[in-house]
Formats: sequence, C-alpha cells, structure tokens
Amino acid sequence: MQDDWTILERTASGRDVHRRQHKKTDGRDLFLYGFSRHDGARVPGDDLQTVQGSELRRHPLRGDWSIYAAGRQNRTFKPSAAANPLAPSAHGAPLTEIPFETFELAVFSNRFPSLFPEATEPTSSELEMHAARGACEVIVYSPEPDGSLATLSQDRRRLLLEAWVDRYQAMFDAGCAFVLPFENRGDEVGVTLHHPHGQIYGFPIVPSPQQIASDAFERGYDLAADVNIWGDPYRIVEAGGLVSYAPRFARFPYEVWISALEPVSGPWAFNEEQSDGFAHLLGDTVRRYDAFFGRETPCMLSLHAAPYGRDGTFQFTAQFYPLLRAPDRVKYLASVEQATGVFTVDVMPKQAAEALRGAL
Repeated sequence: MQDDWTILERTASGRDVHRRQHKKTDGRDLFLYGFSRHDGARVPGDDLQTVQGSELRRHPLRGDWSIYAAGRQNRTFKPSAAANPLAPSAHGAPLTEIPFETFELAVFSNRFPSLFPEATEPTSSELEMHAARGACEVIVYSPEPDGSLATLSQDRRRLLLEAWVDRYQAMFDAGCAFVLPFENRGDEVGVTLHHPHGQIYGFPIVPSPQQIASDAFERGYDLAADVNIWGDPYRIVEAGGLVSYAPRFARFPYEVWISALEPVSGPWAFNEEQSDGFAHLLGDTVRRYDAFFGRETPCMLSLHAAPYGRDGTFQFTAQFYPLLRAPDRVKYLASVEQATGVFTVDVMPKQAAEALRGAL
C-alpha cells in the first residue's frame, strides 16, 4: 500500500498541517503530522506485532463498564533507552513503532489495545457484555525522548491540538460514541514509557461520568457562568478566551481545569485565538505544577468533549488531576474513594488556585 498525504482543512499559525498515513505490515495505521510534508523513506525491517482480544462487561451493581483485555498484561514495561518503541527508527537497528528516521508528531494504533475495530461479540450471556469495539491510539509528541507539555514549543502544542481534532473526527466517523484523549505522566501514575506521549481511546459507549455530565448540560447547567460567579480567587491564568482554574468541586488537591469563557463543545470548535490560548494553557499548567512541587509532577490529563451527536449544550473541559498533595506526598486513592467514589480533598480549591498562581 502506498502512503497517503493529506493537507488538513484546519490550519495552525497560518500554516498548512500535513498528514501522512502509513500502513504497518501488521495492518495497523501510523499517521505522521507536521507543518511540513513528511517525505522520509521507511527504514527497512520487521514491524512490531499487535496483540488483540478484549470485551466490555457491565457491573450489575455499579452500572458502569469495565474492559477486560488480557493481551495487555505483557505490554512493554520501562524499556531501556536503546529499546524505546516511541523513538524514530534507525538503520541497522530493530524497528520501533515509527519506522522513519525523523518526524514531527506521530499517531499509531496501540500494539496492546483495550479497544479495537475488529473486536468480536462475546459468546457468554452471563452478564451484560459487548464487543470492545473501538480504537486505542498512541500519540507521540516529539521525536525527542525527553520533555513534556511544559517544554514543548507553542508550535508543537498547536500541532498536537490539530492532531487531536483530526483523530476526534476519524473516530467519530468510525462509529465511536465517545473519544477521550489523555496523558498519564510520572511513575506514581503507572507510566511505563517515559518518551513524551499520550493516548486516545474511542469508546463504543458513553462512559458513566461523561453521560452524567452530558445530562447535566442538557438540563441547563452552565459551567462558564459558574466559573465567572466564582470569580478571581479560583482563576489561575486566562489566555485566548480560555481560563485555567481550580474548580470549587475539585476531587484532587491542586486539580486544574481549562475551559472556554464562551463555551464550546470540543476543541474542533475553537477559533484561532482559542486554539492558541488552549495550547498555551496546556504548557502553562504543567510548568506551574513542576515549579510548585519542585519536581516533575505526576498527573493525569484528560480532554472531555461532547460525545458523538451531542454538540448542542456540552461544554468542553481539559482536566488535570495531580497525584501529589505535597512535593513528597502522594495523594492515594484508598478504600473510601475506591469503594464509594467519595473523595477526601486535602487542599481547599481556593488555596490551590492561589498557590499555583504564585508558582511562576
């Protein structure tokens, strides 16, 4: 199969965004995104092979879903720098996940997916079960093995945003009901690959938290108005019509959300100013965490956009959950949180906002 080159309809900073689609030998897709067309030749060698097999099961008492994916048990775990699967490939060495010598930003189908397009329906009827049919992709921010959203350039964060938007559209077009771009950062979160990257899951169902949020917006809850009512004590930084803040209902110490002052349902609806503002705030939030805690801060980032077909009232947020309550103290989710979903928060959100405002 020959590679396909596309210029995306959206542009960043007045430049075209190019996408190259490459088919791996095991059938998985690889997409290379850049402000310049990627014309590099494929490095010869054997591609890594994918592992599949999973299903969705609904908990009869909690009402939520879990993915059972036994093939992930033996996934890559903290490889050496020489065996980094997210690095560019080099001639004479085993291929990585990206069989090219250089790239700007790469997205590929996960080798150890929880969800995949060809998932078959379970044969058992003991529980409410579904095929784990969807998508799991890895998005590699940079060819460099070190760095973070804080150290990436603004241009690279803009390119990341364009890639996210493109993957949202592709997964919705493929039939996904909800798409979640996310990043896990730090050993305390369980990161097994330290190369700067995130993931994107496309679900065949709308998970319970997003369904509840969608219902709240449809009933008329206005997050943007609420944030304005809280006022400056909860705000951290404003940029391009978006604002970062410590929500009054935060569940984690130093939790930060980013959302638009004029609500949008997803990043695909950003105008140019909002795109710049969002890209800036992604880096700014991580920089503030690292400055405040005095170390690389373990945290979870997730993008909460409208489920498929629910653009009307949904208000987009990016949510950061740090796993620290002090520089040397991890915020553990222990028995009460796990059993009930009721979190105990050690820091008042207003104080968290004040601390993070003064961190830089």
